[in-house]
Amino acid sequence: MTVPAPGPRRGRSNEQRVDVGRGISLCYEELGTPDGPLVVLVMGLGLDLCWWRDDFCADLGARGFRVVRFDNRDVGRSTACRGPGVSALGFLRRRATPTYTLGDMADDVAVLIASLDTSGAHVVGVSLGSFIAQEVAIRHPGLTRSVVSIMGRPGDGRTGKVSRRMIPEFLRSGPRDQAGAIEHLVRSFHRIGSRDRTEADDEDVRVVMRRSFAREEGDGTGSGRQLAAILAERDRTADLGGLTMPALVVHGLHDRVVLPSGGRATAAAIPGAELLEIPRMGHDLARWTWPAVLDGIERTARRAA
Repeated sequence: MTVPAPGPRRGRSNEQRVDVGRGISLCYEELGTPDGPLVVLVMGLGLDLCWWRDDFCADLGARGFRVVRFDNRDVGRSTACRGPGVSALGFLRRRATPTYTLGDMADDVAVLIASLDTSGAHVVGVSLGSFIAQEVAIRHPGLTRSVVSIMGRPGDGRTGKVSRRMIPEFLRSGPRDQAGAIEHLVRSFHRIGSRDRTEADDEDVRVVMRRSFAREEGDGTGSGRQLAAILAERDRTADLGGLTMPALVVHGLHDRVVLPSGGRATAAAIPGAELLEIPRMGHDLARWTWPAVLDGIERTARRAA
């Protein structure tokens, strides 16, 4: 693998870019302890790096880690691709023609890691990011010091399916104006998210959405192509069985977007994996879940050390 040097800074003063090849560059941001062990955070469907909240990253950095959050391809300031997304009928039938695969997205992450620390990183992924994190560990074990899969599944087609009650969330169109879209997403998180969400969680959505709108350089169709990659995911179960690095699987027992069976199947597939199930946690990272999640990330990284 040829690792290009990071490009010039752009956007906010601490955002940088790296060319990961194949016409793709990723925008990323470093926080925390500069000489600490590297933790790379991989976000979910259609969401940019800002969704790894500042306070969450600050807490992880205060634990001695060098924290990197980044925009996946097709979102934020990373390269916007071209190609079809997913129609409503395609989503219902779970059929799509992907422009790229989860493996391609994992290879993006691997080049990012290698450009930052050739000894590798602790890879943490949430939702779509957990599928990518699993692929990073499978495809690039030498760059994966530990892996944390949050709200994930192994892609076997049986476990971790979306609850039928949640399907309308993927089909519902929100307002086109910024203010309306923000409040639409606040309400959506109350439907898909954890119990006991607070006003602070709602305000997080508003703040992050405003930042995300200001950062977005694509035409808004990237999440459709990312969703196509999800629908085309492969069964990773057998390959997960070959992993040897420390692994943690985190899943909310109130998650109805990726049912808890997905987390259990992922943990069962990875030898020695720890399974952390959190009651009342849904398909979000509400602030009250952070202590358990952050403790788990740190615990898993320490196992690798």
